Amino acid sequence: MNGKDDDVPVLEHDHDGIQEYDNPLPAWWLWTFLLTVIFGFHYWLHYEIAGGPTLKDELAEDRAALQLLKKSQPASGDNEEELSKLAGEAAFVGAGKEVFAAKCAVCHGQDLQGSIGPNLTDEYWLHGKGSLREISAVVRAGVLDKGMPSWETMLKTEELNAVVVYVGSKKGSSPANPKAPQGDKVAN
Repeated sequence: MNGKDDDVPVLEHDHDGIQEYDNPLPAWWLWTFLLTVIFGFHYWLHYEIAGGPTLKDELAEDRAALQLLKKSQPASGDNEEELSKLAGEAAFVGAGKEVFAAKCAVCHGQDLQGSIGPNLTDEYWLHGKGSLREISAVVRAGVLDKGMPSWETMLKTEELNAVVVYVGSKKGSSPANPKAPQGDKVAN
């Protein structure tokens, strides 16, 4: 042993010539251990004795809140009459124009004239017959094989309905440089 370790007590046992110092654990380690024991005891009391909410209880609460949120959402876009009522609101159509410019104009052009995606102002439709309900179905589900994502999970119901109403309001308009007709001709 060297001189500086002579004052540290050594345990009595000896194993293959190796002696063990009797050093106490550091204070930070002891306090950390003590705090985890106290936390664990309170955790156990809260959830096992005091009836704290389990994961199943929290899931049930979240599902109930989600159901309330769904009930308070505006029209789902499945009903032609509901969408037609919304089409009469200029503010709603304006909101649809903003969402369209931010999300859809890249493929369909600022004036819906078509670019990568089809022209949305003419009387030719690739998917459906151009009714608001069918436009809503295409926007919600997307057309994955053509590169259009499903917007149902990315936009709120109100935003989806606004875009559908905006697209419906632009049918029959004559934008500059429209893309050639695609799909089947539909009578308006």
